[in-house]
Amino acid sequence: MMQSESFNNNAQLTGCGASWLCNPRRRFHRYVALFFICFLTFGSYFCYDNPSALQDVMLSSLGMSKVQFMNLYAFYSWPNVFLSFVGGYLVDRVFGISLGSIIFSLFVFVGQIIFGIGAYYSSIPAMYFARLIFGIGGESLAVTQNTYLTQWFPPNELTLVFGLQLSMSRVGSTINMVTMQQLNRAVGKHFNIHTNQQLGASLLIAAVTCLYSLVCAIIMLFLTRRAKRILGVTGESLHEKLLQTNSNASRRIDNDEQGVEQSSAVVNKENHEKISLQDIIHFPGGIWLICIICVAYYVTVFPFVSLGLVFFERKFGLSVQDAGIVNSLVYIVSAVASPVFGSAIDFIGYNVYWLFSGIIVTMLCHICFAFTTGQIPPIAIMIIMGFAYSILASSLWPMVAFILPLHQRGTAYGLIQSVQNLGLGVISIFAGYLVDTKGYLFLEVFFTFCLSIAIASAFGLLIWDQRYLDGALNESGASRRSKTAAEIADNISRASLEPVIA
Repeated sequence: MMQSESFNNNAQLTGCGASWLCNPRRRFHRYVALFFICFLTFGSYFCYDNPSALQDVMLSSLGMSKVQFMNLYAFYSWPNVFLSFVGGYLVDRVFGISLGSIIFSLFVFVGQIIFGIGAYYSSIPAMYFARLIFGIGGESLAVTQNTYLTQWFPPNELTLVFGLQLSMSRVGSTINMVTMQQLNRAVGKHFNIHTNQQLGASLLIAAVTCLYSLVCAIIMLFLTRRAKRILGVTGESLHEKLLQTNSNASRRIDNDEQGVEQSSAVVNKENHEKISLQDIIHFPGGIWLICIICVAYYVTVFPFVSLGLVFFERKFGLSVQDAGIVNSLVYIVSAVASPVFGSAIDFIGYNVYWLFSGIIVTMLCHICFAFTTGQIPPIAIMIIMGFAYSILASSLWPMVAFILPLHQRGTAYGLIQSVQNLGLGVISIFAGYLVDTKGYLFLEVFFTFCLSIAIASAFGLLIWDQRYLDGALNESGASRRSKTAAEIADNISRASLEPVIA
């Protein structure tokens, strides 16, 4: 068996397979795969905020209250309190990453189709059901995307690739915010339909983006199987083989070769390990702190954008078109800034310090929205919030790879998505209630309180990192780049030594 793997890993490729583009041993090929990984969630991000982009249309065409409108987001989030975690478990234990991404992409596509049909026939219950189906696929697909990244890329490149992934996802959100109003008007004019039928047809056209993401999932299945065949690996061990290949290509001294051999022993052990549901309660404290930070931060961004169109119209007197542009700036800025900040964080390191800065700047933005009335242009505040959002996402999500081994990461990302959706499900309804009964000032004060919780949790993560990982989460970029694969694995194993009360 070992001889066979060695032969495959050293086998000579010919033709296109030996080129820098097609050879999975080459760094560039991994970035070709990254292109398709990034677009796995393009459709789900585009369609997730269809209600936000068409908020005024939905309220008028379907006669919805703001609470009913926010229920479109709540029905997306509620099932994923459990199903994101289950999806991560299925990726780790049952489907694998490649098949799981195809299955979850199908859920997204079918859910969006039903959503459009429900709007066409003015059936709000059908639209709620559609968002539930859409959510089952969307959040679990995000889990497979995150797991794909940690499978194809070594830890010292993760911050950059997570930034690129976030950027491409937010391209979907941005295009949605900018184009859906225009698409809706064009559909009404071209097909001579109005109100709910016009809305439903627009949502059905938007489903094409979900179909594109499904195609990307199928392509990734092919690329992953091909890479495993060429590198001579089985199961989900592609990550470790790529890590070894990268180490051998970039390190030539004997000490590093010894480190790679040591990491191989860790790899062989991991490949035979399977996660069980009981392992979840033994996840290190750092994972749970990341969960808290994630939910406390994201509930101040997504619900705000969902309600932002009318907010900017009322508070700042903007037109529908201008309000839509300002409301989309968080996504527009993050689409551009995320890979830049991801690359900077990879090079500089100190993820936790970056995390602090992202949370604090976002809090200042919400304070400005709460207590200023035009002194600071809303466009400037939203641009700054977009930068802060990019910093947080680029620094937070890669931390999981520094805490857990590969075979547990899908479940961990699923757990984080589940906790996030619990928060989004509750806060989406509560945000709609606050706006209907108290107004936007109370909503902004509540968001500031949530961000205070995120800051406290980030401080706890910094302390935990120093105690159990010797500062690995907040390590400098130069220090990370100097480590061998064995040293990276040793850092991860130390996190498992944290005492757990069970």
